[in-house]
Amino acid sequence: MTIEANIQAILKSIPNHVQLMAAAKTQSLDAVESAIDAGVHLIGENYVQEMLPVYESFHNRIPVHFIGHLQTNKVKIAVAHCDMIETVDSIKLAQEIDKRAGQLNKMMPILIEINSGRESQKHGVFPEKAEALIAGLSSFPNISVRGLMTMGPWDDDDTIIKEAFRETKTLFDTLTSRAMPHASMQILSMGMSHSYRLAIEEGATVIRVGTQIFGKRQYSK
Repeated sequence: MTIEANIQAILKSIPNHVQLMAAAKTQSLDAVESAIDAGVHLIGENYVQEMLPVYESFHNRIPVHFIGHLQTNKVKIAVAHCDMIETVDSIKLAQEIDKRAGQLNKMMPILIEINSGRESQKHGVFPEKAEALIAGLSSFPNISVRGLMTMGPWDDDDTIIKEAFRETKTLFDTLTSRAMPHASMQILSMGMSHSYRLAIEEGATVIRVGTQIFGKRQYSK
């Protein structure tokens, strides 16, 4: 199937309130443009160096989000070349984002990355530490917390995946009820190609899909 056919099939299968992000890791500009033309709502990039040409080419047409692990030495470039950073999981990273955004007179929207499977090899803050992290960001004037993101655990058991998504949704609802400076819980980004249907069942408002849109990656990092 073509990129367009893949996207149309996904869009027909998901609720209208759920946004489809094309996770464009390693994809060409032509492939990204095909995805945009086919109706995706967002583009997500994992690497700063790949995000730059995508942002320069398409940011006037569609929001471009950074969805990979962000090193502090690449924050300056990332802040200038994306519309949202979805992977904030520490005060140190947020501080650098705030600094660089301030230099650009920019309010940087971010999501807090939740390690919902509590997997030691993954980035993200554990659910029970998320509220304290967000509270710690309240003094940063150039950051706006817009919600939460979790990939969910890699597991063959749908029950385990759903439990992780359900806990993240409960956390999202709890944080939504709080009056926290520079925080407005609007986005709950959960799931990937193998799990986005489960994520939608548990309340995701954004799903990030790569393989089911583009097929296997063109090359590996």
